[in-house]
Amino acid sequence: MTKTLGILFLLSLSSGAAHASAGPQPLPAAPAIAAPRDIAFRGAMQLHVDASDINHKILRVRETIPVQQAGTMVLLYPQWETASHAATLEVAPLAGLVIKAGAARLACWRDPVNPFAFHVTVPEGVPTLQIEFQYLPSGGAAYLSPAMLLLQWQKVALYPAGWFTRNIAVQAALTMPHGFSFAGALDAAGVDDNRITFKETSFEDLVDAPVYAGLHVKRVALSADGAVPVRLTMFGDTEAALAITPVMLERYRALVATLPRLFRSQPYRHFDFLMSLSNVMLMGGGTEHQESTEINLPADYFSDSSAQMTNANLIPHEFGHAWNGRTHQPADLWQPNLNLPVGDSLLWVYEGQTEFWAGVVAARIGLQTVEHSKDALAMEAAKAATRVGRRWKSLQESNLDPIYMAGKAAYWRDWQRRSDFYGEGVLLWLDVDMLLRELTSDRHGMDDFAATFFGGGSNSRTITTYTFADLCRALNAIAPYDWAGYFTTRLNAHDDAHLLDGLARAGYRLVYSDVPSDVYRAAETDAGVMDLSFSLGLTVGRQGAVKAVSWEGPAFQAGISRGARLTAVNQQAYTDDGLKTAIKAAALTQTPIALTYEADGTTRTVSVSYTGSLRYPKLERIPGAVDRLDTLLTMPH
Repeated sequence: MTKTLGILFLLSLSSGAAHASAGPQPLPAAPAIAAPRDIAFRGAMQLHVDASDINHKILRVRETIPVQQAGTMVLLYPQWETASHAATLEVAPLAGLVIKAGAARLACWRDPVNPFAFHVTVPEGVPTLQIEFQYLPSGGAAYLSPAMLLLQWQKVALYPAGWFTRNIAVQAALTMPHGFSFAGALDAAGVDDNRITFKETSFEDLVDAPVYAGLHVKRVALSADGAVPVRLTMFGDTEAALAITPVMLERYRALVATLPRLFRSQPYRHFDFLMSLSNVMLMGGGTEHQESTEINLPADYFSDSSAQMTNANLIPHEFGHAWNGRTHQPADLWQPNLNLPVGDSLLWVYEGQTEFWAGVVAARIGLQTVEHSKDALAMEAAKAATRVGRRWKSLQESNLDPIYMAGKAAYWRDWQRRSDFYGEGVLLWLDVDMLLRELTSDRHGMDDFAATFFGGGSNSRTITTYTFADLCRALNAIAPYDWAGYFTTRLNAHDDAHLLDGLARAGYRLVYSDVPSDVYRAAETDAGVMDLSFSLGLTVGRQGAVKAVSWEGPAFQAGISRGARLTAVNQQAYTDDGLKTAIKAAALTQTPIALTYEADGTTRTVSVSYTGSLRYPKLERIPGAVDRLDTLLTMPH
């Protein structure tokens, strides 16, 4: 270094202006938005949603927010949802925002960094802000139709930054289309024609209490006389959709009696199952809440045994979240408002254990037979065993999938992995149950964990959080063991060495048959596909459309990819049955299968080297082993 350059270098260090490279430097960061504090909020927000515009499917919102002090105020539109474990809310549907102080319109501006935040300068002496905007969802038909309304409050409200949402009081009101009836966990203060005013609650509780409404409604009590009220309210496109069978109704009543016994508590004042039965509205899946649950099913659900089979776990799963997920939440998942990032490290507990209990309880109360439960478990085991993506992405990392994969396609599902904490979580907690039984000479199992960890006799609605250490402590109280080491090994594994331990401890092993189970067939029907994932490595939709290809499987190796269309099998016009026949024949003759397909504007014929016949998962008893799985799936005495 020359003397001159050295002097300049030293001068730059002394002035604090040294840079590692030449070029632009970033502008100063925008001022931070006030973090939520656990302090009192004076007054109560007023929120009115007008959902009567069926034709345009526009929700019109008016809010009154008490001013806490003059100066700059930040209003937040919710972004993160506990139930989706991700920033799944979209602010784009919010339009026409106007903020007033009395008759005077105030200037407001969107935060230049955070589009979910709006700044407004409040003059001295202004007691409240009056806010108007419209909610214009791109999928409006999924939430509002001439026959039904599914209202989630977090999509139609702004709230002030700087407070825990549990400390912000709000009184909500809803104007429904004429002729609609409503249901939900919120207590009504008054009903005037098609407008409902609800009792004051906290903003935290408001967004946890959706409202369903509609023209075709059926209400049924599920709880016994004198018990904590639990109701099922069904909303249909037509009256015919509401034809629940007496058998199904009794199973739901059994569920309502069984879960409080399992968890030894009822952390709700009342509970509302909100069910849509529609081919127009949002369908497929559910959303958990502390005192209600959203269940969205096709219009023919009660007459379609196949749909009932594939959705057997849905209602027990969502009801189970009242305990695991709502009243008891993973510590890193809980946040004091809806605009702070959540942590998903314990989704193998939140979702995985809840799905474990859903399968167990569905069998115990007859939502599915014990044999069907075993077949469903075999499917989960086979899917997990073929998740080759485990080689690079552990189950612990897959817990983070919702944060960056929610709402996005995963075309190579077995390699990318996506939310495998559900299915692999079931297998993990099955092994925990079986290990507890082994360690205690079959005196204790996961029923004991459920009773002590999620209940213990407490009926409090107060939210509590749990950590990994809390889980290990609770299990150690039942059976001393190195639970921390046990979970750490399995959660961070890049192989399947312990994946099916639970089945083995239960007295079963995963095998394959050339005949699909009823559960497998129902899953194919529900998805509208022929699933050859465990043989040829293909999932085929209508008219030979390839919907999925197993990573590095036989079809993959032959060059076939998702999006192709199969046109011929061994020089014969393609049919689903023809492909199955060819697979069987290849197993007998040990010859490859010729598949012709169209892709990227061209037609190709390839040779698929698979000679293993059809393979569908099922469970097989291990000779001489104790059958603990039957014990788990039947109601304890």
